[in-house]
Amino acid sequence: IISIAIGGREAGVVFEGDRRFDIIVKLPEHFRQNLEIIENLPIFLSKPANQVDALNDMIKEKSVSVPLKEVAEIVIAEGPNQISRENGKRRVVVQANVRGTDIATFVTHAEKAIQKAIQLKPGYWLEWGGQFKNLVEAKERLYWVVPACFFMIFMLLFAALNSLKGALFIFTAIPLGLTGGILSLWMRGIPFSISAAVGFIALSGIAVLNGLVMVTTINQRLKQESLDDAIMNGALTRLRPVLMTALVASLGFVPMAIATGAGAEVQKPLATVVIGGLISSTLLTMVVIPTLYKVFSKPFNLLKIIKLTGLSKNKSKNNS
Repeated sequence: IISIAIGGREAGVVFEGDRRFDIIVKLPEHFRQNLEIIENLPIFLSKPANQVDALNDMIKEKSVSVPLKEVAEIVIAEGPNQISRENGKRRVVVQANVRGTDIATFVTHAEKAIQKAIQLKPGYWLEWGGQFKNLVEAKERLYWVVPACFFMIFMLLFAALNSLKGALFIFTAIPLGLTGGILSLWMRGIPFSISAAVGFIALSGIAVLNGLVMVTTINQRLKQESLDDAIMNGALTRLRPVLMTALVASLGFVPMAIATGAGAEVQKPLATVVIGGLISSTLLTMVVIPTLYKVFSKPFNLLKIIKLTGLSKNKSKNNS
């Protein structure tokens, strides 16, 4: 009876053409707000067949009943308007919008503050969800996506150049670019995030492209020129294309790096990484790759070194 009077109960269905409407039986709104009327709701002493029959008996006054206030004390108190459950346990969701910092930093500080202020009792648990949960899952995927990308880049370089040494030369452009990206994040006070990781992947591709252009040009000139001339002329020839590539890409990311509107928290880390990485990668690639090419242009003959070492030992024994 109480459930029908306060919450309502479906008593039938009305059809109007193709549409159907449920008939809900409950007290009018002004009755449900009146505590005195609720206290006088009848509690039947005889058990009717169903709750609808009980309501009909109440109207016809056929059943013996007592008012609700005789068997219960009615108190108006505040309570949850909805009880959510997860895995059979009650769950309360606390939502917050993070501003002025990233989600990972906010959660780290919040966890420390909660551990100091609140001691969870047995049966209670705390779980972070929402965008932070998505961030954790994305980081777990990046743990194998990033190494896989670097491995694929190296294998493509090896297949294109057919040279392990050349692939290693070009691959050195990646850490040069990563250095600039990390420094740019640190200088702007931007923490590492998923968008920053995506920026590092994009930066690696651009840095490898610049290195590939440099090494390919040197290899082509080496067929007609000496080693020193090929390195010098190849670096000078590709200076302008490399600078143009880096300049165009950097200027294209400037609006994202200084963005302040919606989505800026995603755009800023990505653009900052790419701009800083391109600056360091371009400057260092023009110096480091030609230098490494010069140093490792003549591979060591390990077998010859071993033979010479053994020959010198035999001579020293004979002299002794």
